[in-house]
Amino acid sequence: MTATRCRCAALARRLARAAAALALAGCALAGGAVAADAPPAAGVAGARCVEETGYMRRNHMDLLRHHRDRTVREGIRTTRHSLAGCVDCHADPQTRSVVGRNAAGRAGFCAGCHSYVAVQLDCFDCHATQPAAGVAAAGARR
Repeated sequence: MTATRCRCAALARRLARAAAALALAGCALAGGAVAADAPPAAGVAGARCVEETGYMRRNHMDLLRHHRDRTVREGIRTTRHSLAGCVDCHADPQTRSVVGRNAAGRAGFCAGCHSYVAVQLDCFDCHATQPAAGVAAAGARR
């Protein structure tokens, strides 16, 4: 009888995880909408982002991929949709990083949302998580 209860409890946990995964997938399929209870985005150093917030939430990965392809394959370098530009503007003022946690325990700009939607953040396997030395912290744009 105890073994049966353990199996039922394990099955219930698996079903709950599957339901949560399907709910997240449904949000992604429904136009990439972000749930109303999504963690608030950290402030930015610049006056405004290069694109509207909703557009960036849905399409930032495509913009970054396109920018990467043009830079690597065609040798075209711009700053409008560059990952370095994102890091310069969105780095936490305390840690100067977009992935770590600050002293208050708040996740970095990129890590917070990627963790919330359970999407692996792999940009920084190769790229720096902090702005290059000499970049102003108070909203200076290049």
